[in-house]
Amino acid sequence: MGLFSKGVKSAKARVGKVRKASADAAGKASGKVSEKLADEPIPNPMTTVILADIALRAGGALLRRGVETGLLGQKFGTRKAKKIIKGRGLTQTLVGTALARVATRSVPGAIVVGGGLLAKTLYDRRHAAAQKAKGTEQVDEQAKRGKKA
Repeated sequence: MGLFSKGVKSAKARVGKVRKASADAAGKASGKVSEKLADEPIPNPMTTVILADIALRAGGALLRRGVETGLLGQKFGTRKAKKIIKGRGLTQTLVGTALARVATRSVPGAIVVGGGLLAKTLYDRRHAAAQKAKGTEQVDEQAKRGKKA
């Protein structure tokens, strides 16, 4: 069993838990609330919606971290992958989030972001030797930041 398959299995387990929580919350929010409101731990439906949102966001973050660790772990090893992820700065996180949001919200956004990634890949391939050295240095620096945090 490889590192990636182990990460995928744990990610699938987390997704299953989040799916169950979201299905429960969706059932409650859609009017399938039991007749005994006094027996429910949270009688306010809006609170249930907020809790479902928090659960989905937390599950998404766990899933994303598992996938990132699995993908980076194949190339750098699991320990270094965790350090790289932990060493990510606020700017890098915000830029990645913004690009993902633009790419997933519209077809033109996906084309622009995909085109940018394609251009960056082609540029890196053209300047492979220099880019590899520079990229290795940046990854090592980010892993060191993750070690300190």
